[in-house]
Amino acid sequence: MKQCSDSNEERCVILGKYIIENNATVRAAAREFGISKSTVHQDITAKLEKTDKALYDEVKNVLDRNKQERHIRGGEATKRKYQELSKKRFSNT
Repeated sequence: MKQCSDSNEERCVILGKYIIENNATVRAAAREFGISKSTVHQDITAKLEKTDKALYDEVKNVLDRNKQERHIRGGEATKRKYQELSKKRFSNT
């Protein structure tokens, strides 16, 4: 788990850079830094825009793309879930 204790950079900037570098979702960033999704969202929407507008624009593009693709990720997760259940069922018979 990463720490956000850099004195030179605010947490919102650290989160923004992480999201861009890893093409991460809000959930992934929250998990990585051990903070809530609400905190990540607040930092990157409200605070980052005031702190570093260029970084904010990049982060917004990543999050918009993630939002457009989330139905695909959800479908893939459901597919994996049922494939695993099917494997378990056939291995037990």
